[in-house]
Amino acid sequence: MKVTIAENKKIAPFLVFFLVHAMQTGVGLLVFTRIVAKDAGYDGWMSILIIAFVINVLLWMIYKMTKIADGDIIAIHTFIVGKRLSKIICTLFILYFCLQAVTVLRGFIEIVHVWMFPELSVFWFALVFFILVNYIVNGGIRTITGIAFFSVILPFYIVPLFILTLPFADFTNLLPIFDHSITDILKGSRDISLAVLGFESILFFYPFIKSPEKSRKWAILGNGYTACLCLYIAIITFAYFSENQLQKNTWPLLTMWKIIKMPFVERFEYIGIANWCLIILPNVCLALWCASWVMKQIFTIRQKVSVPALSILCIIATSMLLTREMINTLTDITARIGFYFNFIYIPLLFFATLIAGKVKSRDKKSAPNT
Repeated sequence: MKVTIAENKKIAPFLVFFLVHAMQTGVGLLVFTRIVAKDAGYDGWMSILIIAFVINVLLWMIYKMTKIADGDIIAIHTFIVGKRLSKIICTLFILYFCLQAVTVLRGFIEIVHVWMFPELSVFWFALVFFILVNYIVNGGIRTITGIAFFSVILPFYIVPLFILTLPFADFTNLLPIFDHSITDILKGSRDISLAVLGFESILFFYPFIKSPEKSRKWAILGNGYTACLCLYIAIITFAYFSENQLQKNTWPLLTMWKIIKMPFVERFEYIGIANWCLIILPNVCLALWCASWVMKQIFTIRQKVSVPALSILCIIATSMLLTREMINTLTDITARIGFYFNFIYIPLLFFATLIAGKVKSRDKKSAPNT
């Protein structure tokens, strides 16, 4: 099922860097240090390096599959199991990306509740947010890419500000190195999977990339930048908190922002949280676009119809999550599904694609002799 996309609707290969990084950078970045330290302790920086390497391998698999099947994830499934079964399997991805959108937005609203506006209405915030998301998604993948670009560039000033915590840091916290077993370090890699989800969206917007083979290096660089950012934040956070202190902070990054004082702003964490709204915007936009794109190919429903319909479902789901326990449960479910899809299903799909490719190639060679 090859999809033909007009050239004026495609994006340049280098912009994949921003899409990959923007999708990987969400609410999970605010909490991943506490999560990775739960099992791996302050050897958690090794877990980050391991997960970054594994994702690069998965990116190679993704590009190999899309090249063999000459299309997106629906084309890959059609190539392996046929058109009808492909549609049934790919229907699950609609739910997967809606789940991602709800998890990201509800997690951000919870932060706003705790740190800024306790009385903020979840429904009205979600409604306004999804109105903006609808406007962006209806502009197409190029508009979403533009938002992803600005979500990386504009809030970048936050990154060097973590250096202001160095006078309060104690880097001996990171010693001794290799204080945890390989098993614990691998568990740490598994635990931070939610913080680095999103790279799999390449399987969906692949047909919209000009010269897609040239974009592979940009996808790897995007993941590399995410890994460097996570490593930078992790080392500074580990130096700032003791392990016991870190486990008592739900959002360690926001706690660190509290010590930043400037002549023109007293509570820097307010600025950081406001900027994070821009950071999560492409997360939700691309997730909703992927879900609507699958619906368009499977059910031939136009995205101008499916995007508002999916948005309504996401708003309802977001509004139903009322307690912290419900949000934690949703986050755990999303992280687990994302882990299985990215780190187990994609490798299985890769090997199935290779086998199907060899079978089809052998059948073509033997066809003239029959």
